[in-house]
Amino acid sequence: MKKQLNAITPIPKGQYVLWMVIRVLLFAYGVYGLFNGSVTKFLMGMFSIAFTHLWDLFQLLGGKSFITRVGYFSQTLLNVFIFFGCVIGPYFNDSTNFQSVDIFEHTFAGILAAWFGYDLATAIQGKKHHLKPALAALFCVLFSLSIGAAWEFYEFTMDRIYGYQLQNSLVLAETGLVDTMEDMICCAAGSLIGMFLVAFYKNGIIGKNRRAIRQKVKAQSKFDREEELAYLDELKKTESSGDKERL
Repeated sequence: MKKQLNAITPIPKGQYVLWMVIRVLLFAYGVYGLFNGSVTKFLMGMFSIAFTHLWDLFQLLGGKSFITRVGYFSQTLLNVFIFFGCVIGPYFNDSTNFQSVDIFEHTFAGILAAWFGYDLATAIQGKKHHLKPALAALFCVLFSLSIGAAWEFYEFTMDRIYGYQLQNSLVLAETGLVDTMEDMICCAAGSLIGMFLVAFYKNGIIGKNRRAIRQKVKAQSKFDREEELAYLDELKKTESSGDKERL
């Protein structure tokens, strides 16, 4: 019997409209940059639009794999972050005296990566195998921190190969180190905030349908505990019978 493809989760109309609005604005940003002599802005806009289709690619190319079970809300958070990082952040940096956009960006990126990591952990585990909330929370924090570290690797590589100043690396100065550590600290703070938010939401502590979700989580936990006790009892019986045979 052939394994059925995972069913595509319907996207709520409000979130889908938000996706489309962000894509249109990113396209307009790219075209505006192209007509004003900035090929970089155009390419940034086009690549950003491609990343707003990440969830769609999961559904089209994921086939029978776990990746198709990743929730659409992660894409919504990613789209908002992409728009802020591509359009709003550069505007504040270039047109205003506000120079602390990085703090918000890295903190929000930590929250986003933690939320996606939690969804990814539960998707990998599958619907037939319940994943302990504590284990999923631990995974999402470590996943988020690894994303933050990977971004710093990228900035360091670009600075060294192409001579950029993504890390504000000045010769014989600690500005690059300070910038990196500030980014990592913000990412870590965002990761912890994201861990609590997604863990509380997924386990019915906060959210619109928290009572129904909480009852379901408690029932699943009770079932898991009963299975665990039954396994331990069976293990003790097996060990006892083995001891008697040796005697």
